[in-house]
Amino acid sequence: MLPTPDAVRTALSAVNDPELHRPITELGMVERVDVGDDGVVDVLVLLTTAGCPMRERLTSDVTAAVRGVEGARGARVRFGEMTPEQRSALTVKLRGTTGAAPTIRFNEPGNLTRVYAVASGKGGVGKSSVTVNLAAAMAADGLRVGVLDADVHGFSVPRLLGVTAKPTRVDSMILPPTGHGVRVISIGMFVPGNEPVAWRGPMLHRALQQFASEVFWGDLDVLLLDLPPGTGDIAISVGQLLPGAEVLVVTTPQAAAAEVAERAGAVAAQTSQKVVGVVENMSWLQLPDGQRLEVFGSGGGQRVADSLTERLGAPVPLLARVPLDVTLREGGDAGVPVVLSDPDCPASTALRELARTLAGRPRGLAGRKLGLSVA
Repeated sequence: MLPTPDAVRTALSAVNDPELHRPITELGMVERVDVGDDGVVDVLVLLTTAGCPMRERLTSDVTAAVRGVEGARGARVRFGEMTPEQRSALTVKLRGTTGAAPTIRFNEPGNLTRVYAVASGKGGVGKSSVTVNLAAAMAADGLRVGVLDADVHGFSVPRLLGVTAKPTRVDSMILPPTGHGVRVISIGMFVPGNEPVAWRGPMLHRALQQFASEVFWGDLDVLLLDLPPGTGDIAISVGQLLPGAEVLVVTTPQAAAAEVAERAGAVAAQTSQKVVGVVENMSWLQLPDGQRLEVFGSGGGQRVADSLTERLGAPVPLLARVPLDVTLREGGDAGVPVVLSDPDCPASTALRELARTLAGRPRGLAGRKLGLSVA
């Protein structure tokens, strides 16, 4: 028996668009399904843009789904392009609103995405490496994770996650590329080569606002923001644009780094944000004989946690101590986070435990609907 078009469409409902992470049937991308007398199925798929970079992925996924239908003897996949009206309807469907100005969905009542802003007082403490490894570890555990590279002047997240693809634009909506199961956006994806970005306050604020509102993140469990070091414009803008974000402070054990990290965490008091905890990176170097060499001293992370606890009037724990590890640096250079490339090394173990701690924290009632009504 030959398969019916409805049976083929049912099978295609299991195929997700690689950028939108939704079934292609739900998105209106399956324009036609024709079944020939020889059992070969022709499928016409509408792309959001003619230059969609995911043609090959869609071809293989659609072909595999069709071949799984009983009676199908082959598949031919053709591509068309959505009309402006279809793209507009898709944008409305995904955003859930017909408003012209996109909003930051993470601030909407009932949104349960955890937003963590990873901050540091100074550069060079491994903040970006911690961010991408936490994201990769959470994604490996089955969570839906995004990383917003808010370090406009010193962007590095695409390199650390091995992401070379460019975002796709559908009308005013930006579709972020994915690396190791993590959705990523960075200003580095919009500048040619290794060109510097020489922007001042208002432009930095606008860039963060666009990334938070115009990027289609989908339904995330966790969004991680890789902030620039220090207490400048972006740190203040995060408090204004994403007031529900919780701050994770990264430092090294060195006294000078710890002092500066305290200031980065103290900004949360001015923006009314919660500091979820402190991560001490580069805590020690494991020597071949098993001894630990404290290259940058000791105790900096605990000092930052104790100081912020006293200053903010709320518990700020030291959540993790991550050792120096050559494989962590190698993973960053290769674009493969160490939690994936060497999951059993000491640095990976500490980072994976930290990721599970952050993901498993009990959720309060803030932003949740209680189902109550006035009688």
